[in-house]
Amino acid sequence: MTQANVYGGLIGGLLIGLAASLLLLINGRIAGISGILTGMINANPASERVWRGTFVIGLICGAALYSWLHGGLAIQLQASHSTLLLAGLLVGFGTRIGAGCTSGHGICGLARRSPRSLAATATFIAFGILTVYLTRHIF
Repeated sequence: MTQANVYGGLIGGLLIGLAASLLLLINGRIAGISGILTGMINANPASERVWRGTFVIGLICGAALYSWLHGGLAIQLQASHSTLLLAGLLVGFGTRIGAGCTSGHGICGLARRSPRSLAATATFIAFGILTVYLTRHIF
């Protein structure tokens, strides 16, 4: 691993922590991306849509800025479009069953010492390991 990769991960982690902390301090909200996105679509007051939309736009702009500064993203997908679509649907289904996503449970929930978030994060990790094993060694 190069030094640039180490610093990139460190800076990215710090920025995620800063964004989650600021959202909690300023809005009193947990930075769970699935909840933010769902609320953006279903929100009644316009003020809810504004901060949620701003947060989502910030995520997209952050990835675009990183890609521009580093000549692309360091991700290489080795799956078909149909596999990616199915994976996205399964992740969406999982966030509904788990009442949250990895950002809400894994970052914010664990930081708040939530037992429910610990169980959810352990489940996410276990199913991630199982999925990699099945796709790499069985299928």
